[in-house]
Amino acid sequence: MSVLNNFQDWKNFLNERVQQAHAVGMNDQKIADVAQQFGDYLAQGVDPKNGEERLLKELWECADEQEQQTMASLMVKLVSGGNNQ
Repeated sequence: MSVLNNFQDWKNFLNERVQQAHAVGMNDQKIADVAQQFGDYLAQGVDPKNGEERLLKELWECADEQEQQTMASLMVKLVSGGNNQ
């Protein structure tokens, strides 16, 4: 089963990746930069598997680059329990 099939599984997967990035010394801004690049990849090449992912894709596609950066930062914050500052 793919982590993309269930939004909670997807958030758990992202949380694990964020924790790994922190463990190797990446700061929140760098993680958000990588998340934005990953968001571009997903929006262009991956079909959403659930309603939450479809909504995120539609929002991503209508957002400008600054808004996408904000979305990426918010996703990192969401999966990290909202404790990133």
